[in-house]
Amino acid sequence: MPRNSTKPKLKLKTHRGARKRFKITANGKIKRMHSGKRHLMGTKAPGRMRKLKKLTLVSPRDVAAVKQMLPYG
Repeated sequence: MPRNSTKPKLKLKTHRGARKRFKITANGKIKRMHSGKRHLMGTKAPGRMRKLKKLTLVSPRDVAAVKQMLPYG
């Protein structure tokens, strides 16, 4: 049965794991946290740890996959 105005499209579900891990900026870019900050901090240099604290942009290769998980971002 074809869709028409009496039968609207279904809402898409947001991937809950992606919702917690990614933020979309006002310009539409996607930010993420760095990995490698959970354990074994004593072996990492302080400068490296400062860089890991900051957010970074998602790789352009992965943007399409993340946007598909966040349909209403």
